[in-house]
Amino acid sequence: MAKLESKIPSGPLADKWRRHKTEIKLVNPANKRKYEVIVVGAGLAGSSCAATLAELGYRVKCFVFHDSPRRAHSIAAQGGINAAKNYQNDGDSVHRLFYDTIKGGDYRAREANVHRLAEVSVNIIDQCTAQGVPFAREYSGLLANRSFGGAQVSRTFYARGQTGQQLLLGAYSALSRMVGQGGVQLHPNSEMLDLVLVGGQAKGIIVRNLNTGEISRHSADAVVLATGGYGNVFNLSTYARGSNATAIWRAYKRGACFANPCYTQIHPTCIPVSGDYQSKLTLMSESLRNDGRIWVPKRKEDRLKPPAEIPESDRDYYLERIYPSFGNLCPRDVASRAAKRMCDEGRGVGESGLGVYLDFADAIKRLGENGVRERYGNLFDIYHEITAESAYKSPMRIFPAVHYTMGGLWVDYNLMSNIPGLFVLGEANFSDHGANRLGASALMQGLADGYFVIPYTLGDYLAGQKAGSRPATDAAEFKEAEDNVRGMTRRLLENKGKEPVSHFHKRLGKLMWEYCGMARNKAGLEQALQKIPALREEFWANVNVPGSGDTLNQSLEQAGRVADFIELGELMCRDALTREESCGGHFREEYQYEDGECRRDDVNFAHAAAWEYQGADRTPLRNVEPLNYEFTKMSVRSYK
Repeated sequence: MAKLESKIPSGPLADKWRRHKTEIKLVNPANKRKYEVIVVGAGLAGSSCAATLAELGYRVKCFVFHDSPRRAHSIAAQGGINAAKNYQNDGDSVHRLFYDTIKGGDYRAREANVHRLAEVSVNIIDQCTAQGVPFAREYSGLLANRSFGGAQVSRTFYARGQTGQQLLLGAYSALSRMVGQGGVQLHPNSEMLDLVLVGGQAKGIIVRNLNTGEISRHSADAVVLATGGYGNVFNLSTYARGSNATAIWRAYKRGACFANPCYTQIHPTCIPVSGDYQSKLTLMSESLRNDGRIWVPKRKEDRLKPPAEIPESDRDYYLERIYPSFGNLCPRDVASRAAKRMCDEGRGVGESGLGVYLDFADAIKRLGENGVRERYGNLFDIYHEITAESAYKSPMRIFPAVHYTMGGLWVDYNLMSNIPGLFVLGEANFSDHGANRLGASALMQGLADGYFVIPYTLGDYLAGQKAGSRPATDAAEFKEAEDNVRGMTRRLLENKGKEPVSHFHKRLGKLMWEYCGMARNKAGLEQALQKIPALREEFWANVNVPGSGDTLNQSLEQAGRVADFIELGELMCRDALTREESCGGHFREEYQYEDGECRRDDVNFAHAAAWEYQGADRTPLRNVEPLNYEFTKMSVRSYK
């Protein structure tokens, strides 16, 4: 059984991080040059981590499967990044951001990690502004803020609808500077396919060059995974198609615990599915809910009418009706389930009946079309490009879709997994969001982990490692890991099946959405746990992977990733089945109040479930980390 030690510092909540920084071990500047660190991933968390560690003096190798870090999925984040600066003088504070995040996660996150995130948020904005990130500004020149779901203050900093892109360019510029100075060796078009453990510690990775097919070994004193989330297990999601779970899944199979895999965020503001031909879904930023009003017809028979023909008296602004305190800015999980209920009642709009309206008519009257265009113009352009409809003239049609995963590899307060020397940052870990992430908090966590947390906590670990003691890549453990990778590659290429990889990914996605999507129940999850293993067997018996392994082969890349998704999907369903409560994005139909809200079970499930791999075809072990709320009172989460 894995030993889960959270290593949360003692003392008052507001003092924990400050005290911890003064008490941890340090590596002197001359010795930092003797340590090598591998960073896998170069989105916001990976780029900021690699750049900061190199600037401190560590030698860093950064691996990214894209041709450039600028293509990382962080670029797709639209609406903003939270920070408790209280520029609007509307009552915000570090404590309020902390509390909103704890409550937004339905009391299933670690208090200490969340408070540290709220503290560090203030520094992130200064850091990024100094890098030249073009945040929106008020007429006075001060940075502007807007509101996001789950908060009653305006704390979200933004750069129109391109916040992720602009923040990533800032982190990328810092990374490029360190590449130029020789502190970072950047390895693009490189995919991590296995983790190497030596003496029970993470000491390297096995990598495949996606252009040449070359498989190589890389040794280091510590390994950092910053590889994003696993939402593409559903096939259709708002993730980039390349986003995958292979790095964290291969680490899981080497002994890293996977925590809360069933916690999936469904974003309420996405363009609805239009056909089976689609490869991904497109997000319309949550920031649109600042000025857009969400509604459906009151009568089923009106759902196919043009919205302009439905008078105000026949419209149901259901979020404003059900949640008057927060209205259209209630949290994502709450808004998503409410949209599903409207569609289940037969009032969903569009030909499929799976859609609701996001209407800007009132905002245009108040601000003028140019005012709305200034705030959201590029988002409206995206919507027009995909739907050929103008949201200035007619309401957007939106529907929930998979957008983020709160689960991930288990980490302690120092962001180290239960495998010594393996650190996990950003969406790849489970630590900060509980059962639901509030909007504009993903960018905050990625940059907090990379710029401000890992530089301290990694040094604490390396101070206990003898400089220059990392193993050579000809060690037996590296050979075993490389043989494992080559064996799986050979198995995929030699398979004489008839179906392409996409055939299995689509089928897995439909199973996951039906049985482990917005709503789950025991019977459905039990069915999934019968159907997914059968799908896995069929995959290995009938998948067809053309080409060879010694050149560019995207079918081979996808085959390995989908094989991992199938196994991860099974674990997600198992986790959802054992968590007999509803909380945040995990909604078990058996556990709800009469009004359809989540019914938590704090007596039996106020913990993180950390699953431990036990071998192929063996049931994984469910470990538990209790969540002790010393400074926050658990209560029924209400946004009414």
